[in-house]
Amino acid sequence: MYQSDFTKFINGFLDQHPEVDSERRELRLTLWDRQPNLDDRRRWDESRVPQKPYVYQPE
Repeated sequence: MYQSDFTKFINGFLDQHPEVDSERRELRLTLWDRQPNLDDRRRWDESRVPQKPYVYQPE
């Protein structure tokens, strides 16, 4: 099966440095796999300012 040079490089790097994968998994948990705060989302939606259809047109 074909593997690009980049894929071979990454696989070799991860074999030599297994701590990188564990750090990547930990950082993913802190950034992506968390429960959304619905109150923050509601406040974000309420604070939006409507944008004009063409923002570069002077008033």
